Amino acid sequence: MKNNKCDGVPVSKHFEEGRAKARHYNGSTPKVDAESLWKQIEDVVVPQLGLSVIDHVVYVHLVRHSGLEGRRRLRFSILWLARNIHLSGGPTREAVRRLAAHGALRLIERSKAGHVAEVRLPEEIPGVRANAKRAREAARLSGAMGIEDMDFLKTLELRRAIHARERGRCFYCLRQVPARLASIDHVVPRARVGCNSYRNLVSCCMECNSGKGEHSAEEFVRSLFRERSMTAAELKNRLSALDALAAGKLRPTIPSVGGPGSQV
Repeated sequence: MKNNKCDGVPVSKHFEEGRAKARHYNGSTPKVDAESLWKQIEDVVVPQLGLSVIDHVVYVHLVRHSGLEGRRRLRFSILWLARNIHLSGGPTREAVRRLAAHGALRLIERSKAGHVAEVRLPEEIPGVRANAKRAREAARLSGAMGIEDMDFLKTLELRRAIHARERGRCFYCLRQVPARLASIDHVVPRARVGCNSYRNLVSCCMECNSGKGEHSAEEFVRSLFRERSMTAAELKNRLSALDALAAGKLRPTIPSVGGPGSQV
């Protein structure tokens, strides 16, 4: 995997540089170096925690208004946060919850008036560096090196691997889809810089592909629930599946890698 280095520099060195360049702010709280912090977030936190695009944006914005301004804690409302990053309240609230579950945030106070949270810098997030070591070892043992770089729209075989992963069902509405009518959709639309990674591609029915359009996948599945096209349990299942997809937990099976039926 290539996420253990940035510009040829080991990840651990970015943490050391960040601490070395930190300077005191208002006499007590250190103000971090912006360049080192950005590298830590992009090359350490995002890949190791498997942050979705929305989680990534929310975390960066909260760090911008806390660590980069020399503050350990931040008081904010979901409405303020959603407006600043141009999202609706629901996805923003869910992203805050996921970041807290990852340990990137420590929610100290939560009320209708707003949240008070400790926004943790990359080197403060529990287990981040340990996770990197375990991920590299797991990749080495399973022969999974390279899957993160694969373009799953490049060949017919790779596109079939995405369809096979969903086992003949639409990823969004869960209906059975005949193979000839199945299509591939970008979870994060290409217009929003969505990539062709297995983490961002799903097999779905043509109706869902057309209906989703340029909306985020989370917004779309919520709309299916509002239209009574799925139950509350199915909605919860789909939101969990989106998190698992972004975290790299839904890897497709590629027969040509490591022999027939091997998991990459």
